[in-house]
Amino acid sequence: MQDANAIARVETPIGPVIVRATGDVLTGVRIGGSAQASGAQTPLIIEAIRQITAYFDGQLTDFNLPLQGLDTEEGRTLRAGIASIPYGQTLTYGALASQTGSVARAVGQACKTNAFPLIIPCHRVISTSGREYYSAGDGPRTKSWLLDFEYDHLPAEQRTRLI
Repeated sequence: MQDANAIARVETPIGPVIVRATGDVLTGVRIGGSAQASGAQTPLIIEAIRQITAYFDGQLTDFNLPLQGLDTEEGRTLRAGIASIPYGQTLTYGALASQTGSVARAVGQACKTNAFPLIIPCHRVISTSGREYYSAGDGPRTKSWLLDFEYDHLPAEQRTRLI
């Protein structure tokens, strides 16, 4: 196990993405902010940077990185539910709640406290009311950009969104 704490900063089209790792797990990802790279650039940090860069290059649709665990079974279930939403697709808070045996409010809270935006794609969870929320980056503007970006990078036969 690596003992180093590391912070990396990746410049992306939605602004800087800050990646934090301790040992052999990522402990957080933040969209926006002013943190500078520090600590050892561990193999995990290097791989996280590679995957984030590949995502924004349109070459990666699923992340495969070790993440710090959650303390509750409900949290783990909701995280897995959010992570299961395919690239370029969306689910409503209510639909995801039904799939995970939870309630929409709990899904919203899991999205709000998600320590790994992009990697655990909470931007793919949407509201039925039309009003969108997103606690990362520039909020709904970042969420909209990510959804449009993914949709634009889907093969044409998978694009089903009505305009």
